[in-house]
Amino acid sequence: MDFVSIRIITGDVARLVDFYERATAVRANWANEDFAELRTASATLAIAGTRTVPLFAPGSAHPAANRSVIIEFQVDDVDRVHQNLTGFVTDVLNEPTTMPWGNRALLFRDPDGNLVNFFTPVTKRPSPRRGPVRSR
Repeated sequence: MDFVSIRIITGDVARLVDFYERATAVRANWANEDFAELRTASATLAIAGTRTVPLFAPGSAHPAANRSVIIEFQVDDVDRVHQNLTGFVTDVLNEPTTMPWGNRALLFRDPDGNLVNFFTPVTKRPSPRRGPVRSR
């Protein structure tokens, strides 16, 4: 099995595609006005309009309602990316910070409120996990 993409359902496909094209410097491939994909070497970010939802299951997805998923992109230099996004990305939750697991991360929200994390690995070995490990 291969994990190949994540799809965001939005009320404004053009606006969200424009945002991700500018934030990632990846050009979208448009299938039609309701669907576009931004493809990287390892995965695809698909952006689809609300009119596509009934094709899967009516009422199963709602735009701008995500509060549990973080869309992550590995970048070469998160501090440089942060500088490039200053003034463009308006909802920054955490400026570049070195995390305990060894990534330097920038956390912000896209125009629909989805969490986006741009990160750069900065250590070869992550720090030990903090806190208890819980089994399911």
